[in-house]
Amino acid sequence: MSEPRIGEIALNGLWKNNPALVQLLGLCPLLAVSGSVVNALGMGLATALVLMGTNTLVSMVRHVVPDTIRLPAFVLIIAGAVTLVELLMQAYAYGLYEVLGIFLPLITTNCVVLGRAEAFASKNPVPLAALEGLMMGLGFSAVLVVLGALRELLGNGTLFADMQLLFGPMAAGWEVRPFGEQRHFLLAVLPPGAFLFTGLLIALKNGIDTQLKARAEAARAPQAPAGSKRVRVTGHIS
Repeated sequence: MSEPRIGEIALNGLWKNNPALVQLLGLCPLLAVSGSVVNALGMGLATALVLMGTNTLVSMVRHVVPDTIRLPAFVLIIAGAVTLVELLMQAYAYGLYEVLGIFLPLITTNCVVLGRAEAFASKNPVPLAALEGLMMGLGFSAVLVVLGALRELLGNGTLFADMQLLFGPMAAGWEVRPFGEQRHFLLAVLPPGAFLFTGLLIALKNGIDTQLKARAEAARAPQAPAGSKRVRVTGHIS
């Protein structure tokens, strides 16, 4: 079986097979922590690091681990990667670590991580597995950040609030208020708002895919030669 190309891997992770919008995996953290950009970005980066590290390690041991204990071994590798990311966040972004709470260790049971380890990393060499994990993580993170930005902007009227939790004191002044102090759309930051905006993002992606497919089919359709005309003949020819 031929190995997937780098461009194909990147496009699948970021768009065609996006974990959040296409596979619909990892929806628990996607809906739970996407109330603000900083929370979404922190969870997205943590998930991307775990995905990349897990895919790399699984690919390295794929010829060593027997099939009978493959899944338990993968879960153990994922748990180790999650623990490492937790320790890093405790050391460098403790405030955000407390905000994310239980959803950080729950990355261990995230279907995205285990699914990519089983479906891709266990069947491909290390460089491709690491790249695929990174692209899937970035695709998941992008959806998280967009969702977090929409909910924060409409629900709280702010963008990039509390970014110092992730980037330190230098980010304390990054908050912007495009709408001033006006009343905001409270539903956006509540759980129903998370479902609503996620559905809108999925619908938007499906609409874009439909348009792209229609254009591609139109471009492939045979066209009449330039300058040719259809002549209609009536009457009798003697």
